[in-house]
Amino acid sequence: MAELERPERLQIMLTADELAALENWRFERRMPSRSAAVRELLRRGLHADGFLTAAQGAKSQDFGILPNSGIVNGPSRD
Repeated sequence: MAELERPERLQIMLTADELAALENWRFERRMPSRSAAVRELLRRGLHADGFLTAAQGAKSQDFGILPNSGIVNGPSRD
């Protein structure tokens, strides 16, 4: 079996309204998946707190959070 690029899994619980907000945000920005949308929102939150900046990209696999994770950062749409 191939090695996963993101071997860590994070499970979160959302209300129906929170999920709808996430889905609406994702579709407005043409995000490739819910996971990519959550990673982008997490990245933006970290960036807003001065933790890191996001680079350009388009594939779901490119939506990493930390620059040294071996995964290129996804697009930033501030």
